[in-house]
Amino acid sequence: MSEHDHEHEHEDGDEGNEHPLDDAAERERAIRKQIALSQVRQYGDPVLRMRANEVETFDEELARTAERMIAIMHDADGIGLAATQVGILRRLFVFHDGDEDRAVVNPVLAGSSGEVETDEEGCLSLGPVRVPVERSVEVTVEGRDTSGAPLRLELEGLCARVAQHELDHLDGRLIVDRTDAESRREALARLRPRLVLSG
Repeated sequence: MSEHDHEHEHEDGDEGNEHPLDDAAERERAIRKQIALSQVRQYGDPVLRMRANEVETFDEELARTAERMIAIMHDADGIGLAATQVGILRRLFVFHDGDEDRAVVNPVLAGSSGEVETDEEGCLSLGPVRVPVERSVEVTVEGRDTSGAPLRLELEGLCARVAQHELDHLDGRLIVDRTDAESRREALARLRPRLVLSG
């Protein structure tokens, strides 16, 4: 999932106060983002519509995969990333939870509150497209960490939304499947030219 209202823009009036170090850091950040996004599967890639398989082996390779996904997520300015988005058909997603990064293996939505809220969502696999999606405000996610230890997360607000978004990815569902008909039509109209370019 892409970061909500994430802005990294310079004010027009700052042009006379350019700092070479800031400019170099911003250029490096832009390059890292481009490299990260090049590793994220984009709309039209069939893997995004496939259901991921249960993880059966908890080893160093799994931990390294999660670490790599967290690095890609941050470099791409995301707040969540599912394994299917990097071409791995395993039930694993990572997300930023407050002050820490989490990896959840074999996640299951164990419960949700009756309260729902509609908000705009973006996705690292759908470029600039944002659509309104209805999600539960509070959810309980159960699964395991990368060592195989049981996890139970009580999430609310943005973290709950991100977890539901990433769980959808592991089942081959995208935000365009969960939005209203008009928003879906508009989103698909923006996404079709990208399909032609990548074909």
